[in-house]
Amino acid sequence: MKRNCSLDEISDGNLYGPDDLVDLNCNGCKGKAVCCHGMGTSIILDPFDIYRLTTGLKLSFEQLLRDNKIELNVVDGIILPNLKMAGMEERCAFLNQQGRCSIHAYRPGICRIFPLGRYYENHGFKYFLQINECPNNTGTKRKINKWIDTADQKENEAFLIDWHYFLNEVEDKIKNSRDDKFIKNINMYILNLFYLKSYNTETDFYKQFYERMAESKKVIG
Repeated sequence: MKRNCSLDEISDGNLYGPDDLVDLNCNGCKGKAVCCHGMGTSIILDPFDIYRLTTGLKLSFEQLLRDNKIELNVVDGIILPNLKMAGMEERCAFLNQQGRCSIHAYRPGICRIFPLGRYYENHGFKYFLQINECPNNTGTKRKINKWIDTADQKENEAFLIDWHYFLNEVEDKIKNSRDDKFIKNINMYILNLFYLKSYNTETDFYKQFYERMAESKKVIG
């Protein structure tokens, strides 16, 4: 999801790489995670997020939808899944009774980097620290790649970049089309290919993703 604001409004003004030290420590949140409440539809899930969730929970994408753990919404013209906020408190559907994350080991990428954000530029991205977002931050410096705690991080970053710019290309095609049937078909194609179609857990995720990406570019153009 793109944010229409300047970095100066929401960050400390710096851009960081994965090996940089940044003030990152939520002090365990102690069940009072502001970032897990009232987030609306903003916790958008990429294909690797869904792969981690379906593998970790042993549930299909369709089951996650049926169980009201995730939902579908239109993001910049594209139908994408996001974590669902539930109840009067608008709390993440994956919080347990103690207010703690029940999927911490396989939580989505946006949750992993918080309170960091990603700034995409020149077919790459840097991290930035969102200010006034985490009241539990104790100001302890942590290395970003340790904070994110994702295996094969270089492969993951390459995937994030390619997925981001692929969605940008699709968004442009949708914006430039007046054919409602084409827009619907392209959305259903992406949803089916990258999310509904299950991934083989015995084969490398990224290999499967790039095979699907190559296929999609032949179909979409």
